[in-house]
Amino acid sequence: MIRLEGRVSMRLCLECDGPNPEYKCQDCFGSELHCSTCILSVHAHHPLHRLQKWNGQYFERISLKALGLRIQLGHITGRQCVNPHRAFNDDFVIIDIFGIHEVSLDFCGCAIAESRMQQLLRMSLFPSTTSDPKTAATFRVLEQYHLLSFESKISAYEFYHGLRRMSDNTSLLLIKDRYKSFMRMIREWRHLKMLKRSGRGHDPKGVEATAQGECAVLCPACPHPGKNLPDNWKDAPRRWLYGLFLAIDANFRLKRKAVSNDSVDPSLSSGWAYFVEDEAYKGFLDSNSDNTQEKSTCSSHNAVNMADTKSNCGLAATGLGTVDCARHNMKRPNAVGDLQKGERYVNMDYLFFSTLRHTVIDTLNVSYDIACQWHKKLWHRMSTFPVSMHLLPTFKTISFFIPKFHLPAHIEECQTSFSFNFKSGVGRTDGEAPERGWANINPVASSTKEMGPGARRDTLDDYFGDSNWKKVVKLGHTMLHKMKDALPERQDHHEALDDLEEGLRGEYSAALAQWREQVEAWERDPAKPNPFERRAETVTMASVRLELARDDQNDIQTGTCLVLHEDCTPSVLISTSLELEEQQRRMKADRAGLRVHATDNQEGKMLQRNNTLQRRIDTWTKLQELYMPSLAALRVSESSVSGGIATAVATPETVKLWLPSQIGKTAPCDTRLQTIEWKLQYAQAHDALRSLRSNLHRNLRGQGANTRARNTLKAVEARLEAAASTYERAHKALVIGWHSSLRPLNRADIRSMTDLLWGESEGTRKLSWIWNMRGAAPDEMDKDNALEGEYFFFVLEASSLRARAMRWAEEVELLKEEMRRILQFFEWDAQCWDERGLEDALHDVDDDDEREGLIAYAKRQASLCRRLAESFRTSWTDTLALADIFNHSLVTQQDMDID
Repeated sequence: MIRLEGRVSMRLCLECDGPNPEYKCQDCFGSELHCSTCILSVHAHHPLHRLQKWNGQYFERISLKALGLRIQLGHITGRQCVNPHRAFNDDFVIIDIFGIHEVSLDFCGCAIAESRMQQLLRMSLFPSTTSDPKTAATFRVLEQYHLLSFESKISAYEFYHGLRRMSDNTSLLLIKDRYKSFMRMIREWRHLKMLKRSGRGHDPKGVEATAQGECAVLCPACPHPGKNLPDNWKDAPRRWLYGLFLAIDANFRLKRKAVSNDSVDPSLSSGWAYFVEDEAYKGFLDSNSDNTQEKSTCSSHNAVNMADTKSNCGLAATGLGTVDCARHNMKRPNAVGDLQKGERYVNMDYLFFSTLRHTVIDTLNVSYDIACQWHKKLWHRMSTFPVSMHLLPTFKTISFFIPKFHLPAHIEECQTSFSFNFKSGVGRTDGEAPERGWANINPVASSTKEMGPGARRDTLDDYFGDSNWKKVVKLGHTMLHKMKDALPERQDHHEALDDLEEGLRGEYSAALAQWREQVEAWERDPAKPNPFERRAETVTMASVRLELARDDQNDIQTGTCLVLHEDCTPSVLISTSLELEEQQRRMKADRAGLRVHATDNQEGKMLQRNNTLQRRIDTWTKLQELYMPSLAALRVSESSVSGGIATAVATPETVKLWLPSQIGKTAPCDTRLQTIEWKLQYAQAHDALRSLRSNLHRNLRGQGANTRARNTLKAVEARLEAAASTYERAHKALVIGWHSSLRPLNRADIRSMTDLLWGESEGTRKLSWIWNMRGAAPDEMDKDNALEGEYFFFVLEASSLRARAMRWAEEVELLKEEMRRILQFFEWDAQCWDERGLEDALHDVDDDDEREGLIAYAKRQASLCRRLAESFRTSWTDTLALADIFNHSLVTQQDMDID
């Protein structure tokens, strides 16, 4: 690097061998020197290179303009115009990849000369204005920034000032500021590139005839009637293969500040790509601004409950709503719009109905993280929309889903009714496509939030188009990778299902056949009972207490009541004993948590609680001995064995209550009291399991672990500990007294549905038993109230395994169909470009050079489509052949006839 600061022993001009050459080009290959005459002739074709002149001691910056080089437009490079017109003040600025250059530029003034804007464009110089331009940018610098902005999300400000520092990194030279001009040029460049790539330059009707959404890059793998579907797709026996998968979501990072307005900064392409047409969108929102959004009946979803309360202070848009292709993560035409507050239904409805105007597909699978709430009155809300946006739900098969990652945050009913895992015809779709796309677009938020409304929409349209295009060209690898994953999974799951069903035949064959019939009925008609929903949990403390109270009422009415105390029946006695046990547990926990140096106030409150509990225990003990008279002698015996410790020393939480389960065979006990305790302990165990599930289900979402979040976590952990302790106590009582089959609870069992044990992955993880069963098979003492029994869980697992096997089989078939559609879409697109490039289609173009350019671009685009298709087909051949082999090896009745 230091060596190149000198002349590197170069003493003769490279061109003419003249002595003492002084000039070196920074941007040419090599470090050769030229004399002043030769440097101009060499750089007549490179007028934007940066030069250095040897001043006798070191190289210093010098421009070609200072050496007298003039750039002539309107003629072949190197030829002079007989009537040149100098640029304004002979001070023209060109922005290029090597920096920002001041040049001497002459326009052609001949009689047949084109406009100044045209002269610049034909030299690949983009003018900053259409009339009398004083600044231009080279096509290559605009193309360079265009691609860099996609890949690195660099802002125009950063890029421009990087070029400025390339021109002068010392701030000693006066570089004219053309930042605003560059911003305008890059915005126009984005727009024109979009029009060119979508074929609008070939339309004889002109750009004004561009239809809504016509400039969007379409997903080749999605179904497009007339483009990549068979002619008889509507009558196909497996119509689910031609379903459209949509995913709805919102992004609150892509906000926009309340700067500028549409009249000052209109969009160049209003509704031509991904954003909806803004005037109609805002007009509809204004006319429906008073609509009140109903609250969530599922979990407390902020997206629903806070849709109208999100702060928009200083913001014109709080974020974006979008509708994506759910299986391939591509933005759809006219499916993006600004949000003015939160994720309101009126916004998301408009985007949903807007993008569906571009398709006639009649099988829709719609994914939305609040689909359980959003879909309820969708068709009623549709009545307020323009007729052109209406769907006919009676002629469409529409299924609503919740994305798999979001599903655990919903109530249990939603987790089965809206799950991708259980509905047929959806493969292994997860519905989380929009979430993956946000990571790519979020970095531009810092730039777009400062833009006016039109500039922001045009910029984001361009980013979405590039994101779609990158996914299109990677479909060959993406689809191949998915197919290679799906094939062995399909095989493994079918074999696992065969093994499980073989093991269940015999003792459980009738239940298995019945359950399979229910599953298939629900798959054909979702209105039928959902077999994957857990049965209603009727065994609760409240239900058992109600049952016991009714038994007492019946005894009173029939005169069979044997009550030894007017205020206390046997059921009340045992129920009270469980309450006292819980109070003892709380007292013990609170005493352990009391600090060593407790205040007088704390000690006073604890003593009051202590006395109250002791009085309750004493009163209850007297009632207990009425129904269990042998306890008096048992307590005396227990006291003598313990060494005669004075009862006054014992604290109330350590007093043994001697429930029927604790007596065992050491003393006689009424069987009715035993039965009552069993029912209450059994119900208490299940209440504790429900409490565990409920608190594990809670999770904190949002940014920042603040004090409130930490306090909430502590409260949840305390409730988990209490529920676990209650279950363990009930389980112990049931096991000691009656050998119950309730499962013991280990600490590893207390985990959420998504938690992984050590060594587990998402594909191998197993749910804790607290989520998928009640913890017990039917018991001898409660056959009427127990669940269906052990076979229920086996059959439920078989049904779940069947669902997984079918989803993998569907995934393979969907992938094969998508691969076919991709290849057919490319051929359709190639044929469109072939038609655009026909001589007959361009007969109205008078300029021969323009006609040749139109034909050449059309042929290049058609060739690109066919080369992509051939590349994909070649890479897929072996894997698709393997898929066909696997197809023949699967059992016929388990294959794809799911309709």
